[in-house]
Amino acid sequence: MDTQRNTSVRHAAIILIALFCFAACTGNHDYSPKPRGYFRIIFPKKEYQQYDGGCPISFVYPKYAKIEPDKNADAKPCWLNMQFPQFGGTLHLSYEHINSRKEFDELVEDAHKLSFKHTVKATGIDRGVITYPDRNVYGIYYTIDGNAASAVQFFLTDSTKNYIRGALYFNTEPRLDSIQPVLNFVKQDVNVMIKSFRWK
Repeated sequence: MDTQRNTSVRHAAIILIALFCFAACTGNHDYSPKPRGYFRIIFPKKEYQQYDGGCPISFVYPKYAKIEPDKNADAKPCWLNMQFPQFGGTLHLSYEHINSRKEFDELVEDAHKLSFKHTVKATGIDRGVITYPDRNVYGIYYTIDGNAASAVQFFLTDSTKNYIRGALYFNTEPRLDSIQPVLNFVKQDVNVMIKSFRWK
């Protein structure tokens, strides 16, 4: 009888200890998910080359980028894509020859509308004036903050007969926290291109 009672007490003690351990393991702990990880990016060395294609424009661009004609059905001559293959990015460049003041005003207004089209996802849009009187290059640079599809847009013109618009896009879901290092890197190249820009 004592042996049977001791066995029952031992079983009860084991079950009680197991319940305490289970309760301790599943207690009220704060849980915070780990942030999403991203691949480490190795940036190439900054080296530039001259673009002097058959268009009335000239500028320098990075050696790790390649320039090709825009192949869209509605593309015009001298519409170019500056590809950044290792980053999945493209700087779309659309050149227009200006034939009238009305056409010039429409192009400038279109650049403004296309930049502000991103306000749905953007947390802010800043405009900066571009002016290089010695080269007759003027324009506006739009910095679009937040998870917008395009973070950089600009246009350059001589205000009389030449106009070009640029828009930078990445072939990925717009998540600023993941593309910010790449965006900062490519923005430097866009700035170099604008600073070196000339009309032929």
